Amino acid sequence: MIGMERKTIVVYGASSAQAEQVFRDAAYRLGGLIAKSGKRLVTGAGSTGLMAAVEEGALDAGGDVIGIIPRFMVDNGWLHEGLTDTIVTPSMHERKKIMSQMADAIVALPGGTGTFEELFEIITWKMLGLFVKPIVILNTDHYYDPLLQMLDRTAERNFMNPIFRKLWSVAMTPEEALSLVDSIPDWTDMTSKINKDK
Repeated sequence: MIGMERKTIVVYGASSAQAEQVFRDAAYRLGGLIAKSGKRLVTGAGSTGLMAAVEEGALDAGGDVIGIIPRFMVDNGWLHEGLTDTIVTPSMHERKKIMSQMADAIVALPGGTGTFEELFEIITWKMLGLFVKPIVILNTDHYYDPLLQMLDRTAERNFMNPIFRKLWSVAMTPEEALSLVDSIPDWTDMTSKINKDK
C-alpha cells in the first residue's frame, strides 16, 4: 500500500569509532527525524560509530530505541547502556532474524563488511519473497556509489533480473530516507524470485 505509515524503522550502520563526522552527523539527524515522526528505532545496540550516533539522535529527540545485540557483544562491553529497551540474543543470526521481524522498513547507513552483510542478506530475502518491506540505502557523501554500480553490473551481466533493482531505494539525505520509508509500497509475492521462476 503506497503511503502507508511505517512505525518501526530498523537501521543498519557502522560501529567504527573512526567514521568521519559527515557520516556521524547524518546518522544523528536520521535518528532525530525518526523520533520526531513518532516512529520507533531498532538498531544493533552498539555504543560506537554510526550505530551510536543514530541511537543518540533518536534518544535526544525523545524517541524510543530498541537495541538487538548478541550476548558475546554484551560481554565484550559493546552495548549502548542508554537505550529504551535491549534484547540480548544467543547469536548474530538470531539478532538479524529478530530485527527483520520487527522492521516496517530498513535503512542502511554507511558501514563496513558487517553492514554490507546485513544489507545484502535482507535484499536477498526480499528477492526471495521472505521480506517485503522497504529497504533504503542512505548514500551519505556518495559513500555507496561503487556498491550501487556493482549492483547495476550484476543486472547488466545477467546475474540478476533487472526488475530486482527495485528491491532497494537510494536516498542522499536523512530527510529523503524517511520520506522513502513512508512512500515505498511492500514488495508483492508476484514479483518474488520464487514466483518468477515458476
